[in-house]
Amino acid sequence: MSSIYIEYQFKIQPATPWTEILIAELGEVGFESFVEEDELLLAYILKNDWRESILDAISTLNNDEVNISCKSKEIAQQNWNAEWERNFHPINVGDQCMIRAPFHPSENVEFDIVIEPKMSFGTGHHETTHMMLQHILENPIKGKSVLDMGCGTGVLAILAKMKGATQVDAIDIDEWCFLNSKENVERNNCKIEVYQGDSSILSGKKYDIILANINRNILLSDIPIYHECLNKDGELYLSGFYREDLDVISSKCDSYGLEFVKNLEKNNWVSAKYVN
Repeated sequence: MSSIYIEYQFKIQPATPWTEILIAELGEVGFESFVEEDELLLAYILKNDWRESILDAISTLNNDEVNISCKSKEIAQQNWNAEWERNFHPINVGDQCMIRAPFHPSENVEFDIVIEPKMSFGTGHHETTHMMLQHILENPIKGKSVLDMGCGTGVLAILAKMKGATQVDAIDIDEWCFLNSKENVERNNCKIEVYQGDSSILSGKKYDIILANINRNILLSDIPIYHECLNKDGELYLSGFYREDLDVISSKCDSYGLEFVKNLEKNNWVSAKYVN
């Protein structure tokens, strides 16, 4: 893997809701991680993955309602932790769970999760991850088997294991996320199996709970596979899509007998619960 990343600094006016729209677009074309700073969005992509047309999708977002400008620079991998340490702040979810980096002090919470803030999704700062953490905190997990699909840093899998899940698998197609999840699992002393791959490796596996925080198109494609992998009365938690996508996601779930239960919403992002 290349050790050089390109950092893009996007200035977005107005920031809401266009920052989240831009993040979704950038994620589709290969950007791996994001940091939000007021009207600035810092976005990172491997230099080896960069191509001349990488920002074509962004130019289509500029219209009468929003102005997006950007500049870029290269960042060596050895400087990455310093960049994250400057920008990464601990978060508290429901006064029960704290997500922090090793350089942050611990607090008196039931679930204290330490995440090395490297170049991967899922630190808990993004709305979709935050809502999935809420779902885990609000629902019984003890004694159940859990899949964290598109695990990013592995934070959802780690919380599920801390809450008493018996078997926990974490899967991500991205090599950096796979390696970072393995590190974070060890750092939090959790017994979790971490795999690199996509939903094709789920054949023959069964779970009581599936957590999938990915994006609209992959979710729609994989819902039939999730249904196959869910035990009777199993629970499916989906996130990574907008409010306007909820109907089409729910309709696809319904066609496979997955019944909508509830959804959480934060800044137009949605996380929904379905039962088998």
